[in-house]
Amino acid sequence: MATNSPLNERHARADAFVRQYGPPDIELPLVETFGAIELEYGAVRKGAALLDQPHRGTIEITGDDRHAFLNNMVTQEIVGIDELSYREAFWLSRKGRIVADLRLLELGDRLLVDLDAHAVAPTIETLSAYVIMEDVAIRDATNDHHRLALHGTTAASIIDARRDDDGPPAVGLEPGRALRATIAGQNVIVERRDLTGGPGFELTVPTAAAVDIYERFAPRDADDDRPDVRPTGWLAVNTARIEAGEPIMFLDFGSDTLPAECGQRMLHQRVNFKKGCYLGQEVVARMHSLGGPKQILVALRPIGEPPRDAQGHALQPLGGANLFPESDDTAPIGGVTSSTISPMLGGTPIAFAMLRTKHARDGAEVMVVAEGTPMKCSVSLDLAFYGETARRT
Repeated sequence: MATNSPLNERHARADAFVRQYGPPDIELPLVETFGAIELEYGAVRKGAALLDQPHRGTIEITGDDRHAFLNNMVTQEIVGIDELSYREAFWLSRKGRIVADLRLLELGDRLLVDLDAHAVAPTIETLSAYVIMEDVAIRDATNDHHRLALHGTTAASIIDARRDDDGPPAVGLEPGRALRATIAGQNVIVERRDLTGGPGFELTVPTAAAVDIYERFAPRDADDDRPDVRPTGWLAVNTARIEAGEPIMFLDFGSDTLPAECGQRMLHQRVNFKKGCYLGQEVVARMHSLGGPKQILVALRPIGEPPRDAQGHALQPLGGANLFPESDDTAPIGGVTSSTISPMLGGTPIAFAMLRTKHARDGAEVMVVAEGTPMKCSVSLDLAFYGETARRT
């Protein structure tokens, strides 16, 4: 597993603020911001934001039996996947708990799997244990491939403007689809994935060429007439993905989580209830047909005006803050997993929380402590606050 971005020196020269992502023994340096969070967030919403993603890992799966093998392993249908398309799925334990949240991209001769870098080793170890006679090879390709992303309304046109070839354009590329492009003389895979509620593109680039490709997208001189791109840290993208209702593994759910606990949208995006057997299916099917989980991921927003500090800034419930029933503050009924102050909602604090199912209904009221101050919140089973997902629900 790669522990350092090939762009670290460039980020240091730009005086980026860096945080450590992951548990202490396997931390990854991740840029939080380049110092102008408001401008970075603005680029996500109205321009193009360039994100370095050293926290993403890659698994390569080859062999003629890879589709049939994976179809018997993961929660989504893999047989019949088209070249240059991807499917999202969970890899589960025998007990039906989530080992990894996967994005599986078919490239014709192999599958590239995107997942959290901390899930690469356990996924390879557990998945490889089931390869017996199949023509399947599974390897860690994280050091070969680096992940970048472009988010924003002009991202597609910028990709097309920066590429060297005249292949199929990024403009018009549908979510779930991918294309091959030549950028800075290198082969790049571009996938449409709308993480932030607006257009988003995941770029898989050769690690050795990551700096050159990043520089191709990074802002140029003031007299350059090409569209602007703003290097952006995780904080701005994180705010946008919470607004869009997109949970992330190891932040909003983890290896002790059941698929049904992730919310209905994520469950149906990643689990095919009509396909045949796969590891952990009995647990998933039993919960789906006989009753729901004991807890579920929900969205929270304050009821009325949120509490504010002396400067008038809204307070937000931080990750790990306990939830309590509105009528009783003695027994926690859940906990906050992610939170942010939402610019698109006028500076309102919003959050995801894992909440006991008996309290998880639209419009239910719960109490949470926001930076030391009690705050009453309304519960929503729909996680999306903003974006195309919110408009579809």
